Amino acid sequence: MKTHQIIDRPVITEKTTAVKERTGEVCFRVHPRATKPQIRRAVEQAFGVQVATVRTMSVLGKFRRQGRTAGYRSDWKKAWVTLRPGSKTIEYFEL
Repeated sequence: MKTHQIIDRPVITEKTTAVKERTGEVCFRVHPRATKPQIRRAVEQAFGVQVATVRTMSVLGKFRRQGRTAGYRSDWKKAWVTLRPGSKTIEYFEL
């Protein structure tokens, strides 16, 4: 997979913004079959930073209904990327 196929988009919420400011960890929505080494390489190539650790989790889709129609959102994968000390910070709009 290529870099733009692995990293889908950053997850921008109140929690991820607070964690980014406090610890330097950044959260991304990634391809469901991407592995930790692939995610590490993709972030390093896309943003020019050094990655210390990558933690991943699979998020189950939520049940949603609209009128009589009911269904589930798609499952997706989240990656928390910790940057090495001294590495520059990631700005979300670089990608």
